[in-house]
Amino acid sequence: MSNLPVPVLSDNLSLYIAQIREFDLLSKEEEFHLAQSYHRTGNIEAAQRLICANLRFVVKIAHEYRGYGLKLLDLVQEGNIGLMKALKKFDPYRGLRFITYAVWWIRAYIHNFIIRNWSLVKIGTTQAQKKLFFKLNQVRNAIQKITGKEDTRAIARELNVKDDEVEDMARRMSGRDASLDVKLVEGEDFSLLDSLADDRENQEERLIRQQETQLRASHVHSALRQLNDRERRILEDRILSEEPRTLQELADDFGISRERVRQLEKNALGKMRETLTANTPCMLPPK
Repeated sequence: MSNLPVPVLSDNLSLYIAQIREFDLLSKEEEFHLAQSYHRTGNIEAAQRLICANLRFVVKIAHEYRGYGLKLLDLVQEGNIGLMKALKKFDPYRGLRFITYAVWWIRAYIHNFIIRNWSLVKIGTTQAQKKLFFKLNQVRNAIQKITGKEDTRAIARELNVKDDEVEDMARRMSGRDASLDVKLVEGEDFSLLDSLADDRENQEERLIRQQETQLRASHVHSALRQLNDRERRILEDRILSEEPRTLQELADDFGISRERVRQLEKNALGKMRETLTANTPCMLPPK
């Protein structure tokens, strides 16, 4: 039935499964010739037949991951991408059946999809963490059946990781992300967002801060007007500028020594401090 159209995933999983069952399984010889044709010439029709004949295996593998709270259709879609990636990498001359090779790619794409969507916080970045994420519950349940209790040390030994790594992953997996808008009490319009403290300043505090900033700026400009032109220029270029100039640059401008510029800057700052302290006693720290 190679003339059947390639099935497309929709919201109806039953319909999709019915469609992929219409494709016959391939014998080892048929599979080899199709893979050989695609490998040598990039034959698209051969690729489609190989992919379509193995779609049912993707669904079977995706069913193994139903317990992670994600849509089965999404898992199947990711597995299908892995199947197509596997075909690009498959070498028909190694003697392996295609699905035997493709299983690794299918699982890898499903694993990555689950980890990406499990939490906004990255839950597994290294290969060891990913292995622990997918094996933890399986090993924990097996040990509980044998011993009747949860044994963190035994789990860590079985998975070849540290005890604290098992405990950390168990904590991460025990709590899923929750919306801040989710209702905490059924039937009441009360969410987690309503219970969080708002540490931002209120309108009154913001207005006071803005007024204080404007007042300080006004006092600074008034104090600058008390300086002569050279002192004001030095402070503006050395302290108030976003790109302060050096003592030597100002010394060259005025035709004086660097030390004289430094003295003028110090004297100007002293005058500024006296003026500002007189007008706003709490504005500056003691000299």
